[in-house]
Amino acid sequence: MSKLIRRLGVHTSIAGGVHLSIERAKELGCNTVQIFSHNPRQWIVKEIPSDSILQFKELRKSYNINPVFIHTSYLINLAASDKNILEKSIELLIQEMDIADLLDADCVILHTGSASQDSEEVGRKRAIEALKRVARNKVWRSKLLLENTAGERGDISSHIKDIAEIIDGTGSPLIGGVVIDTCHAFAAGYDIKNEKGLSGLIKEIDIYIGFNNVKLVHLNDSKKGYSSHVDRHEHIGHGGIGKEGLKKFINHPAFKTIPLILETPKKSEEDDPRNLKIVRALL
Repeated sequence: MSKLIRRLGVHTSIAGGVHLSIERAKELGCNTVQIFSHNPRQWIVKEIPSDSILQFKELRKSYNINPVFIHTSYLINLAASDKNILEKSIELLIQEMDIADLLDADCVILHTGSASQDSEEVGRKRAIEALKRVARNKVWRSKLLLENTAGERGDISSHIKDIAEIIDGTGSPLIGGVVIDTCHAFAAGYDIKNEKGLSGLIKEIDIYIGFNNVKLVHLNDSKKGYSSHVDRHEHIGHGGIGKEGLKKFINHPAFKTIPLILETPKKSEEDDPRNLKIVRALL
């Protein structure tokens, strides 16, 4: 029986054209990739040239880079109490889904948002209503994935039960599953570096979401550490989870077939190759 090839990639830049993100992934020896489809810190989305879209699809096919994940803009906040921000967020998410279909991307990753002015419960209800509105807009081929967050003030999706509540409340095929971020889980209070904490997370996923719905692992070490409620990624092995903790996580039977994307710091050209090399040795 042939050995299953683990899908491992990083978040690559679209600078110079979206198709170049695939070239960058290939150069790093990746067989999956995550990108932004536009500047994630701007509300305005520029149209992607058709030749760049075509090249993106062709390169992806020839290099066998699958799946392709698009991370949504950091500006989107579906739990916002500010009506203007909420409307702009819904509009931008619809645009993100449209671009994903243009690029034949498999999944779009979303941080649902923060309810800093209200309770988390109120924020979740607002996000559910916003997602229902997006779902009514049209049907996309690309699936929306909800990501667990680090539990910063106002976070509405830092626990598995919270994400399940949003998925169940939305009740739409728009949402195709979840992304589990190791740094976020650790910061939110899941002590995944030890057996008991890891088992606890796995049990919650199993009960509330189901492992068939976990489509991606964001593999990041945690700079600020366990239950810090701070979203700060660190190089693999240099943070609070450590090499051994991450090794246990990615090789656990529950996660061992799920694609991995690194979102580790990029201070120099050597950072991605070094982190990837460490992860390959851990697999």
